Amino acid sequence: MAQGHLIPYLALALKIQSKFGYSVTILSTPLNIQKLQRSLPPSTSNINLVSLPYSSSDHNLPPNSENTDVLPYPLVINLLDSLHSLRPHLHKFISDLVTQNTPPLCIISDVFLGWTVEIAKEFEIFHSVFATGGAYGNGIYYSIWLNQPQLQNESEEEFILPDFPQDLRIHRSQLANNVLQATGTDSWSLFYKRELSQTLTSDGFLFNTVEAFDQVGLTYFRSKLGHDSVWAVGPVSDYSLSLKSRASSGTSSDLCTQWLDNQQEKSVLYISFGSMNTISSTQMMELAIGLEKSGKSFIWVVRPPLGYEMNEEVRSEWLPDGFEERMKAKNRGLLVRKWATQLEILSHNATSVFLSHCGWNSILESLSFGVPIIGWPISADQYNNSKLLEEEIGVCVELARGNRNEIRHEDVVRVIDLVMSNESKKGDEMRNKACEVKEMIENAIREKQGCKGSSVNGLEEFFAMALARKKKKMDH
Repeated sequence: MAQGHLIPYLALALKIQSKFGYSVTILSTPLNIQKLQRSLPPSTSNINLVSLPYSSSDHNLPPNSENTDVLPYPLVINLLDSLHSLRPHLHKFISDLVTQNTPPLCIISDVFLGWTVEIAKEFEIFHSVFATGGAYGNGIYYSIWLNQPQLQNESEEEFILPDFPQDLRIHRSQLANNVLQATGTDSWSLFYKRELSQTLTSDGFLFNTVEAFDQVGLTYFRSKLGHDSVWAVGPVSDYSLSLKSRASSGTSSDLCTQWLDNQQEKSVLYISFGSMNTISSTQMMELAIGLEKSGKSFIWVVRPPLGYEMNEEVRSEWLPDGFEERMKAKNRGLLVRKWATQLEILSHNATSVFLSHCGWNSILESLSFGVPIIGWPISADQYNNSKLLEEEIGVCVELARGNRNEIRHEDVVRVIDLVMSNESKKGDEMRNKACEVKEMIENAIREKQGCKGSSVNGLEEFFAMALARKKKKMDH
């Protein structure tokens, strides 16, 4: 029940329906189903949206709070814990289908809904987890929450993950706040231990990733499950198609695109921390000073800093005096409130680099257009994603970690210069590598003249296994 999960689930549903012709039912809570309804392409058929009864007020949450994007961070765990209340409603839904002799071919569920595996097993239905993130990031996430190695020796700054296919060192600064504060018996620990361990009894895992650059993570899950039913099927969203449909409807010629049209090729830094994250007011100030001193052009999606309501208007005191006016006068910087057309910005030839929170959807979008990344992870698996991009793939340089640490504007200038300067060898290497990854993504989703990419094959193999399971059950 988060935007970063709902969007890939809808994309996967559309892909399954168009490619295989299956009827797909998406189940969620009433307000999330309303959101999905608005996102469905007009001509879509055979995708059914079903609301399961849910009231946030029953779970120590404000009324109408059914998605992480409307909740302050401390209440997110209440939302996650409340998902268990959907169990009897899902059970009844599946039971009714089975009674009508129309059982589903498979149940695909989120990593946070481990209890769905038990329902699938009860009715002998093939079950798969669809992880909307990458396998590497999820693997570290699983390893940390299931083993909690950070609690073994708290005086050590670094520790090794006990069950990873390679010796993977994690620094404490690469841990999200809820991991750092975990005791083993806190709400987050209890939730993750229960749900994540249950997902490992699923029949398989689908990942919104690409086999070619996520081998380490995929190997981890194949090892944890004890079998090879782990498929990379990403990116499930068709970014080029999204851009074409927006262009044909006339929605792409917005302020950002017009501004980018007046900038030189590969000269602009794009900055966004995603729909759920923000930085502190001191970090915001230092970032702004660094941007101005760097001399580089930028588009910055600005949100209120930590401690303020996300829908509050941006105040001038959070930025250097006269900052926005100076940037506008010099045509050097564009400040966008709350939301921007990210695909249009990343696909524009003026965009050089993306300063990102390293949320997985943003990463896939950026790399699909060959745009390297300056990492500033803030929560959840973003630290692990940043580690993958920098240490394993080579398309990222990290600027900062978290929204509670100090950052100096001198570091902002140094990292921007390292990546964007014409004389920078590091910047060239990152851009070249990002172009290689773009090619990997294109190859993974290619389906032309009998040539199928790894992600196309992955989804086909998944359905072949689900059908084989169904046939075996019917033969019995």
